Amino acid sequence: MNRKRKDSVRLQIEDSSLMMDSELVPSSLAEIAPILRAANYIQEENPRVAYLCRFHAFEKAHSMDPTSGRRGARQFKTKLLHRLEKEEEETIPQLAGNDPREIQLYYQIFCENYINKVAHTKKLDEMAKIWQIATILYDVVKTVVPSAKIDDKTHKYAEDIWSKREQFEQYNILPLNATCAKSAIMELPEIKAALYALRNVQKLPRCRVHSTPKVPGALPDERDKPVFDILDWLSQIFGFQVYCALNSYFPSLSICISHAIGFG
Repeated sequence: MNRKRKDSVRLQIEDSSLMMDSELVPSSLAEIAPILRAANYIQEENPRVAYLCRFHAFEKAHSMDPTSGRRGARQFKTKLLHRLEKEEEETIPQLAGNDPREIQLYYQIFCENYINKVAHTKKLDEMAKIWQIATILYDVVKTVVPSAKIDDKTHKYAEDIWSKREQFEQYNILPLNATCAKSAIMELPEIKAALYALRNVQKLPRCRVHSTPKVPGALPDERDKPVFDILDWLSQIFGFQVYCALNSYFPSLSICISHAIGFG
């Protein structure tokens, strides 16, 4: 293998290593992993904005651990910094003449093309991912652009994206009796089937309530007690998981059933 070929292979390996290390975030800095995933998602479409996302991730990592004392933090930050130095020289704005304008224009285009125009054609998990990237891009906007110079159009898109959070946020906890707008996840067939199974209590033995009469000589009062779902029934019959029964009375309390239906 000639020297030129060796140098080419070495550079490819180095580039691959930089990509890998930027994605393998140490657990001590796990909070920045979504930012780096967003950068990788938009890398081909706009390398300069991807660079700004990684720079935002680096700044956040440094604010989380200024002394790089956490496990794996120093090595990770060093690798990411090397990549940033390389990308700062190699990438240029594509939509505007400067970074503040570039990130705003790209954010507006991303929201319009990936959310407003195609939300009805994509699956929920895809839209949840895109919605998360849009929120990350707006965080980058706020770090790159002084607050007084963020234009009205950018603010409008941000408000619209935030208003859609109930539709696209990913849930580990399902809001069974939430009084707010119904989340899109609650309309999935598998979710509806799980809810039907939880609430199908018609053939179960009825829960009876006995009360002591206040009038002397009167017979004890006995009546059926309402049961809202199988969790409520188990609580009343056997005393299991009393906290589950609270869900029937406090709408803000949600039941975690994601693992049971494959979302865990």
